[in-house]
Amino acid sequence: MPFPDEDAPVAVVAHRPEWQAEFGQLAGRLHRALGEAALALDHIGSTSVPGLPAKDCIDVQVRVRSLDASRDVALLTGIGFRLRPEPWNTMEVSFGEHCRKRVFAPPVGARSCNVHVREDGGPNARFALLFRDYLRADDSARRAWGSFKERLALSVPDLSAYGRIKAPATAVLLGAAERWAADVGWSADAGWSAG
Repeated sequence: MPFPDEDAPVAVVAHRPEWQAEFGQLAGRLHRALGEAALALDHIGSTSVPGLPAKDCIDVQVRVRSLDASRDVALLTGIGFRLRPEPWNTMEVSFGEHCRKRVFAPPVGARSCNVHVREDGGPNARFALLFRDYLRADDSARRAWGSFKERLALSVPDLSAYGRIKAPATAVLLGAAERWAADVGWSADAGWSAG
């Protein structure tokens, strides 16, 4: 559930080129706060995919060597980020494995974002990168996923319901992404580039 200052109906908008620069500003702030605790800062989610409609909320993945709840929470709350309290923001299932994570909301009044802290090399960190890279590479999957999200947001403006409905469709998309990854030799370690 969003914090009270974030409570608004789901709205999916056309891709905005400025999202990349906004991610860069946010990543810079996180890097200064986290220092060596952050092995990588990744722009993930729909705003990271050029041409893909998305909620106007930047998703950042912070990859760490291991989750240290007290350290991670202290470093991020120290600059105003708020730990999301729901159980699904501390544990997720990726590729059949239960994976720990931490998700933080922005400081009150700051740009809408979610900061996902995950262990580097974990299945859930891999999932976020695979999702992004597959949608960047496959035009028809990107168009279909964007259309699905736009229609879903119009039909289901409640964020919690939107997420529950989107989850099984995400699993279907992931199956196609895995086939693509095998075909092109993609790996989360090496990354992938369309150019």
